[in-house]
This record gives sequence, structure tokens and C-alpha cells, in this order.
Amino acid sequence: MNSMNWKGFRVMAWFGQALLAIFVIAAAAQGKWSNALGLAFFLIASFVFVIRDDKLPTLFDFLFVLAALLNATGWVWNLFGMPGPYDEIVHAYTTFAITLALSFLVYSSMLNIFRNHTLLYLVTITSFGIAIGALWEVTEWSAGKILNTQVIESLNDTIIDLIMDSLGAGLAALISLWALRKWTNRHPDANNYQNETYV
Repeated sequence: MNSMNWKGFRVMAWFGQALLAIFVIAAAAQGKWSNALGLAFFLIASFVFVIRDDKLPTLFDFLFVLAALLNATGWVWNLFGMPGPYDEIVHAYTTFAITLALSFLVYSSMLNIFRNHTLLYLVTITSFGIAIGALWEVTEWSAGKILNTQVIESLNDTIIDLIMDSLGAGLAALISLWALRKWTNRHPDANNYQNETYV
């Protein structure tokens, strides 16, 4: 778990926060208020993750801030609408980063129980990530209706995004399982407590 809690990850996460703040200011200065609002959302969300340093490994904080930066960069320079795999890569990576971080927060009280049920854990975390991806697609569709702009290009675009979200969620489940085993190996007392409580 030490490698996941390296202090350098926290420093890089704060540096990423500073870049996001600059993006927000730049978008506002250019009068691009919808971009500024979207970027501010990513800034606030990533800030919440970073300040919860006692709940998440610092690596997870950094990965989440990096996801926010990738999304922010796509918004500022309109990379999502350009030819190439940027949108697909960001979908997969963002779902991966969010699923990895949220799985530890949401299921923290059950991590030791899941330790002895590997398949259940992988299916649960993957499903959790796929659900996050589906909610994001609903958000994109809603934004397109509310802002009267084309956010979703086609049904094919949505399906490809959901496939990439699913791949990101599956990878997050595998990494989360590895982190879970590291965590429970370092906290044998907690493991014993959980076994006594639920057996």
C-alpha cells in the first residue's frame, strides 16, 4: 500500500488542481461560460477527492485529477469533436478513475468481506463502473437537450462510449482487487474483526 500512498502522487494531484483552476479562469476570461462552468465542476469534484486523503490512496486521487484534466482539455480545445480516438480513450479512462476511487469510498465498510469473494467483488465493481458510464451518457443526452447543442453524435457513438466505459470499469475492478488485497494484508486486525462480525 506504500506505493499507492506515495506523497508524490498527492503533489501531482495538487498541481493538476492548479492547472484546472487556470483552465477555469481562461475559459471565463474568454467569455466561454458553459466551458467555465463545466471545468469548475471537474475542479470541484477532483478537489473533493483530493481533500479526502484519509479515505483514498494518494494514487487514486492523482488518477482522478488526471481524468478531470483530460476532460477539461477536451472541453477547452474541443478535442471530443475532432477525428481520432480521444473521446473513446477519455471515456474509458474517466470511468476507470471514477470507478476505482468511488469503489473504495462506497464499499469501504465491506472491503474485508469482499476479500474472500473475488468473483463477487469483480462483478460488483465492474457493474458499479458500467452504471456510472450509463449515467454519464444520460447526462450527455440531457445536456444536449437543455443546452440545445449536439453532445451525442449518434446511437453508434453512445454504444461505443458504453463499450469503452465497460472496459474502463473492468480494469478498475482488477486494480481495485489488487489494492484491496494490499490493504487487507496491511490491516489484519480489521480483517479479523470483519470475519468475527459476519461469519
